[in-house]
Amino acid sequence: MISKTKYLLDDETIKAMFKKADINGITKIAPLGAGEFNAVYEVIADKNYVLKIAPNADMPVLTYEKDMMKAELYWYEMIRENTDIKVPIVYYQDFSKELIPTDWFIMEKLEGRQRNEIKIDKSVITEKTAKMVAQIHNIHNDKFGYIQNGLYDNWYEALSSIITNLLTDAQKAGKKSKNGEKLLKYAQKYKEILMNVPCCMINYDLWDPNVLCTFDENGDVCFSWIDPERSFWGDRIFDFVCLENPIELITKKTESIKYYNSASEFTINLNKEIEIRFAFALGLLALIQEVEKYYRYTPKNFGWWRNIAGHITYYNTAFRVLKNG
Repeated sequence: MISKTKYLLDDETIKAMFKKADINGITKIAPLGAGEFNAVYEVIADKNYVLKIAPNADMPVLTYEKDMMKAELYWYEMIRENTDIKVPIVYYQDFSKELIPTDWFIMEKLEGRQRNEIKIDKSVITEKTAKMVAQIHNIHNDKFGYIQNGLYDNWYEALSSIITNLLTDAQKAGKKSKNGEKLLKYAQKYKEILMNVPCCMINYDLWDPNVLCTFDENGDVCFSWIDPERSFWGDRIFDFVCLENPIELITKKTESIKYYNSASEFTINLNKEIEIRFAFALGLLALIQEVEKYYRYTPKNFGWWRNIAGHITYYNTAFRVLKNG
């Protein structure tokens, strides 16, 4: 998708980058994927590679997106070391800014098609995704937030900081988010609930393009994950936004909860507190969509209008819960 943040390169520069990584014999270079932040290329040499390039260091990005490529490598390692979820092997990384003025790395190109491109029963997708989410939620930490922005002692402080940073990002773009300010006030209202949330790894970005699917010899579908750069240490309930229908409340996601509980060391039992925590997951997603459109798109782009439709829906759903909680 078109995005202002993508740092696009010519073939000769890409060949020089691969030469620095001691990979030669390139036969194909082509843009890859549906991503909207980094530039991504498929490069074929002795095997199939993916080259991922962060936005130019001078390009304005959201606060949590600064140094996000380093965070992505960190989260790949966390997933690889602590779960059986397949993620790409990273072959080379470069943060020197010698060849280009930004960060980049080369990784394995995983086989498979996006989750929405395969014909498979939705119940299988629900089960497999929920159980994989349970695996990363079994990875714990004693601090909360984005590793690239500094960590906090509890989820209330971390979430408040994340919201505040996004409000500041909006101001830098010459905009103001009244709904974002409203979300911050709700965080203060529900401070006691948020302060007592246990901490684990959260992906918060398990949309179809980030889940690749293949089939084994028995015809069973196998999932692999890519692009975990938006992960953070936080509230496990936030990942349920990406499970089943994203615009539905968590009370409607009983199948995901059932499969999740079968694989998680932490059982989710629906109650008012869980509903409130999930409302913040919707509210934060709304604020991200609201603010990021100023940094990535113009009103001529599809992403601009998709984000508007999304954040209106998510805000409305979140505030109905938070108002009555």
